Amino acid sequence: MIRVTKLFFAVMLCCAMLILPKTASTHCQVPCGIYDDNARVAGMLEDVATIRKAVKMLFELADKTDVQSRQQFVRWVTTKEDHAQKIISTISNYFLTQRVKAKQTDYVERLTRHHAVIVNAMQAKQKADLKVVMVLEESVKTLLQYYPEHN
Repeated sequence: MIRVTKLFFAVMLCCAMLILPKTASTHCQVPCGIYDDNARVAGMLEDVATIRKAVKMLFELADKTDVQSRQQFVRWVTTKEDHAQKIISTISNYFLTQRVKAKQTDYVERLTRHHAVIVNAMQAKQKADLKVVMVLEESVKTLLQYYPEHN
């Protein structure tokens, strides 16, 4: 009976792993020492470019009423929100957990600048506004001073 119960739970666990949504992490949270902070900032700037394109496409499609245009409109909204969330996740799961440390002399400044990116990405999710995208881009660019490109 115990073997059957263990087998049942193992099968249920496997099924749950297949069904439950999966999340992509920006980097493992083990002390591997493999970091490319500048590449992550560059990735966030790429996300910003995608958000900008999505907002432009939303304006272009806003007055169209055919089914294909409506479908594309929805897809651009989803894309915009996905890339804004990706920025939020990168800041939260990578930078704030691994790279911004309380012992840094400029900790409050770093924390404030990283938090600004999160808030601006949230605004980009909520609004279809190129000014908001521009503010998001500038807030991401301020992080480059902390994470220069490796030579």
